[in-house]
Amino acid sequence: MLISCTLENWMSFRDQVTFSMVASRERQHNDRVPRIDKYKTRVLPIAAIYGGNASGKSNFCTALQFARTLVVEGVRFDSPIPVEPFLLDAETAEQPVKFSFELLVGETIYEFSFAVTGKEVLEEKLIKIGKTDEEVLYHRCEGQPNFAESLADQDFLKFIFKSAAKNQLLLTSLVSQNADAFSPVYSWFKDHLVLVGPDSYLQNIDAIFDAPIGEMLDLLDTGITRLSFEKISFDSLPDSIKRFLREHVQEGSTRRIPNEPIYASRQNGKFIVQKLVTHHPKADGTETKFDLYQESDGSQRLIEILPAFFDVSSSGSKKVYVIDELDRSLHTLLVRHLIEMYLADCSNKTRSQVLLTTHDVLLMDQKLLRRDEMWVTERNLSGASTLFSFSEYKDARRDTDIRKSYLQDRLGGTPQIVLNESFTALTTEEGATNG
Repeated sequence: MLISCTLENWMSFRDQVTFSMVASRERQHNDRVPRIDKYKTRVLPIAAIYGGNASGKSNFCTALQFARTLVVEGVRFDSPIPVEPFLLDAETAEQPVKFSFELLVGETIYEFSFAVTGKEVLEEKLIKIGKTDEEVLYHRCEGQPNFAESLADQDFLKFIFKSAAKNQLLLTSLVSQNADAFSPVYSWFKDHLVLVGPDSYLQNIDAIFDAPIGEMLDLLDTGITRLSFEKISFDSLPDSIKRFLREHVQEGSTRRIPNEPIYASRQNGKFIVQKLVTHHPKADGTETKFDLYQESDGSQRLIEILPAFFDVSSSGSKKVYVIDELDRSLHTLLVRHLIEMYLADCSNKTRSQVLLTTHDVLLMDQKLLRRDEMWVTERNLSGASTLFSFSEYKDARRDTDIRKSYLQDRLGGTPQIVLNESFTALTTEEGATNG
């Protein structure tokens, strides 16, 4: 589970901001808030981030994607680290970006932090937090590592550090060399953290059939009764798609072709290509098939995100899904149903989470979400984003109409639109020019 994430100098987040999933003292919906008995704390199962356009919501999601990629994949020895510092300030543009995470892996909390520039990792630290104390497993600073004395084979660990590139996280290098003491945190980023963007494509075709996606699509009034795959001859594909498959589909892996409902896997050097199709009922009781592009944007979006909600709702799930613009192309009642479906399966034993960004203010309802589960991003006059929870407002009480207060700009996070005379002047000028 994600306990907290702190950013500094990342895209629009110039100053340090902390996003925390630790539950406040609020008692509302307590029955579905996971409890971590070892640490006597509670961690929220869901968080919704609101804010005006260009306020920083997607930048927060991009930060998590950057951290995941840097940990799991790293960068080439001769490539720059793809940092994106705050560019509206000459000083910060040259400063490192900083990240810090508190993670619950199994039933143990770890703190993992790093500071990087486009050229190198300046600092990195991994801490294992116990019930009453903490242990620094390693601290990389000023070009030197310090490993915990409790770790075996110190010489081997130091050798790994010396052989690691300056632009590579030590965590990535250690795990690649089978230093198992550090694998829990690496595995959290690799196997538990899942990012779903507004235009993401479902890569895992098994996810479509591992859960009753077709049945749910029918229940959600899409007109789709089921999904299936049809095999396609590799030779019939355009040369551009063949080239993509040869370059991007490795042996034993599966990829979806961008902008196409086509999935391809490579087995024993041969490509197996399949096309996803939907089935609709006809008046005579038979079915007809539709290509995915013939479906509405909303239906296509549902096919992409339904596996995520089934995954986090499954028994024993430890996935953390970060869904940017959950409500894109979806009706508000449908989005609410998806959230209610997930929360209905949450309890004090839950270890999965859903983090989402949205513009849907109808979800801003205390009957659905707690105040500490509703967050807002806001951009100030200098272009820097801030991030805060509604639980920080004393005036946002349990009986407060959160939606009304938000839309009246009493809580911040709404777009500051300047129209009136300015808009009239612009339209008048355009009319005079066109005339």
